[in-house]
Amino acid sequence: MSGDSQAMHRMKIGMVVFDQSKGAAVITLVDDSGKRALPLLIGVPEALAIFRELNRYSSPRPMVYDLFKTVLDGLQVNVERVVIDTFKDDTFYANIFMHVDQAQVVADARPSDAIALALKVQAPIYVMDEVLENAEAMGLTIQSTQQEGSPDELQDWLRDVKPEDFGDGEDADI
Repeated sequence: MSGDSQAMHRMKIGMVVFDQSKGAAVITLVDDSGKRALPLLIGVPEALAIFRELNRYSSPRPMVYDLFKTVLDGLQVNVERVVIDTFKDDTFYANIFMHVDQAQVVADARPSDAIALALKVQAPIYVMDEVLENAEAMGLTIQSTQQEGSPDELQDWLRDVKPEDFGDGEDADI
């Protein structure tokens, strides 16, 4: 999918939750209204990179996303946006939309890598409407009816989530 002609929802990172015993992490992408969240099962190294970027923790040496940003900057490539555009066989797929000179370049990427890069270059993150609908149909999204001062349904759900809840794990993003 191109990510240009269909409805997309702008998302931001909600939470990063680590489960070292299972060697996995879950991040949530939350829509602008804060009422719908899409959890993604990712690897611990990718989650650490996202966590570091969210909290502006620097590393003593460049990490892979720092390196990638430096290369893109040197080649004068502008990362326009990241789009999670497909959910198939228990796996989410993403594309990174970039511009170099006057040409658009689209790169297939794991969502975790695309999100980490988007945070590094401060590019927006989108999820296609069809992906959210498919994930909702499978019970993978979280609907929050959060009111000011009420318990956060998202935090309650994340406390109980297990990597097995995201399929067999063989095709997951880790």
